Amino acid sequence: QLQLVESEGGLVQPGGSLRLSCSTSGFTLENYTIGWFRQAPGKEREGVSCLNSGGYSRNYKDSVKGRFTISRENAENTMYLQMNNLKHEDTANYYCAAGRGLKGCLGSWAAARHYEYWGQGIPVTVSS
Repeated sequence: QLQLVESEGGLVQPGGSLRLSCSTSGFTLENYTIGWFRQAPGKEREGVSCLNSGGYSRNYKDSVKGRFTISRENAENTMYLQMNNLKHEDTANYYCAAGRGLKGCLGSWAAARHYEYWGQGIPVTVSS
Protein backbone atom coordinates (compact mmCIF):
# COMPACT_ATOMS: atom_id res chain seq x y z
CA GLN A 1 0.00 0.00 0.00
CA LEU A 2 1.38 3.39 -1.02
CA GLN A 3 1.73 5.75 1.91
CA LEU A 4 3.56 8.89 2.98
CA VAL A 5 3.21 9.73 6.65
CA GLU A 6 4.60 12.87 8.23
CA SER A 7 5.56 13.04 11.88
CA GLU A 8 7.38 15.19 14.46
CA GLY A 9 5.43 18.37 13.92
CA GLY A 10 3.93 20.38 16.75
CA LEU A 11 4.25 23.59 18.74
CA VAL A 12 7.58 25.37 19.04
CA GLN A 13 8.66 28.80 20.25
CA PRO A 14 10.17 31.35 17.87
CA GLY A 15 13.84 30.61 17.38
CA GLY A 16 13.33 26.94 18.11
CA SER A 17 13.86 23.87 15.94
CA LEU A 18 11.88 20.92 14.67
CA ARG A 19 12.74 18.04 12.40
CA LEU A 20 9.89 16.72 10.31
CA SER A 21 10.02 13.12 9.16
CA CYS A 22 8.13 11.46 6.33
CA SER A 23 8.04 7.69 6.20
CA THR A 24 7.12 6.20 2.86
CA SER A 25 5.99 2.78 1.66
CA GLY A 26 4.66 1.18 -1.48
CA PHE A 27 7.26 2.65 -3.82
CA THR A 28 11.04 2.94 -4.05
CA LEU A 29 11.88 6.35 -2.65
CA GLU A 30 15.41 6.44 -4.09
CA ASN A 31 13.96 6.75 -7.60
CA TYR A 32 11.97 9.86 -6.77
CA THR A 33 12.58 13.55 -6.32
CA ILE A 34 11.23 14.58 -2.94
CA GLY A 35 9.72 17.81 -1.78
CA TRP A 36 8.27 19.56 1.23
CA PHE A 37 5.35 21.93 0.89
CA ARG A 38 3.34 23.96 3.34
CA GLN A 39 -0.01 25.66 3.50
CA ALA A 40 -0.85 28.36 6.00
CA PRO A 41 -4.49 29.21 6.86
CA GLY A 42 -6.06 31.22 4.07
CA LYS A 43 -3.06 30.85 1.79
CA GLU A 44 -2.13 28.65 -1.13
CA ARG A 45 0.17 25.66 -0.79
CA GLU A 46 3.77 26.60 -1.48
CA GLY A 47 6.95 24.70 -2.13
CA VAL A 48 9.47 24.80 0.71
CA SER A 49 12.26 22.54 -0.49
CA CYS A 50 13.23 19.94 -3.05
CA LEU A 51 15.92 17.26 -3.30
CA ASN A 52 16.38 15.15 -6.38
CA SER A 53 16.76 11.38 -6.50
CA GLY A 54 20.52 11.58 -6.96
CA GLY A 55 20.89 13.80 -3.92
CA TYR A 56 22.97 16.41 -5.75
CA SER A 57 20.32 18.98 -6.65
CA ARG A 58 18.33 20.79 -4.02
CA ASN A 59 16.48 24.03 -3.69
CA TYR A 60 14.66 26.08 -1.08
CA LYS A 61 12.06 28.78 -0.86
CA ASP A 62 13.95 32.05 -0.34
CA SER A 63 12.48 32.74 3.09
CA VAL A 64 13.77 29.44 4.52
CA LYS A 65 17.25 29.40 2.98
CA GLY A 66 19.90 29.04 5.65
CA ARG A 67 17.34 27.83 8.20
CA PHE A 68 15.84 24.65 6.68
CA THR A 69 17.63 21.55 5.41
CA ILE A 70 16.09 18.78 3.36
CA SER A 71 17.54 15.28 3.44
CA ARG A 72 16.69 11.70 2.62
CA GLU A 73 17.57 8.25 3.88
CA ASN A 74 16.73 5.98 0.99
CA ALA A 75 17.60 2.79 2.85
CA GLU A 76 14.85 3.66 5.33
CA ASN A 77 12.47 5.13 2.73
CA THR A 78 12.32 8.28 4.80
CA MET A 79 12.76 11.98 4.09
CA TYR A 80 13.39 14.79 6.54
CA LEU A 81 13.10 18.52 6.89
CA GLN A 82 15.26 20.08 9.59
CA MET A 83 13.86 23.48 10.54
CA ASN A 84 15.95 25.84 12.64
CA ASN A 85 15.39 29.39 13.87
CA LEU A 86 11.67 29.03 13.29
CA LYS A 87 9.56 32.14 12.85
CA HIS A 88 5.89 32.92 13.29
CA GLU A 89 5.47 32.97 9.52
CA ASP A 90 6.59 29.33 9.29
CA THR A 91 3.32 28.28 10.93
CA ALA A 92 1.49 25.99 8.48
CA ASN A 93 0.52 22.46 7.65
CA TYR A 94 3.55 20.76 6.14
CA TYR A 95 3.32 18.10 3.45
CA CYS A 96 5.90 15.71 2.08
CA ALA A 97 5.74 14.72 -1.56
CA ALA A 98 7.53 12.53 -4.08
CA GLY A 99 7.54 12.53 -7.83
CA ARG A 100 9.37 11.49 -10.97
CA GLY A 101 8.60 14.61 -12.98
CA LEU A 102 11.83 16.40 -12.06
CA LYS A 103 15.41 15.31 -12.63
CA GLY A 104 16.78 18.35 -10.82
CA CYS A 105 15.36 20.91 -8.43
CA LEU A 106 15.49 23.81 -10.85
CA GLY A 107 12.97 26.09 -12.48
CA SER A 108 9.47 24.95 -11.57
CA TRP A 109 10.55 22.64 -8.71
CA ALA A 110 7.91 24.16 -6.42
CA ALA A 111 5.01 23.30 -8.72
CA ALA A 112 2.80 20.63 -7.20
CA ARG A 113 2.20 19.02 -10.60
CA HIS A 114 5.69 17.47 -10.50
CA TYR A 115 4.84 15.32 -7.45
CA GLU A 116 2.56 12.29 -7.73
CA TYR A 117 2.51 11.15 -4.12
CA TRP A 118 1.60 13.24 -1.09
CA GLY A 119 1.39 12.87 2.64
CA GLN A 120 -1.66 13.92 4.62
CA GLY A 121 0.05 16.90 6.23
CA ILE A 122 1.17 17.74 9.74
CA PRO A 123 0.75 21.02 11.60
CA VAL A 124 3.65 23.15 12.72
CA THR A 125 2.84 26.09 14.98
CA VAL A 126 5.44 28.67 15.91
CA SER A 127 4.22 30.67 18.86
CA SER A 128 5.38 32.00 22.20
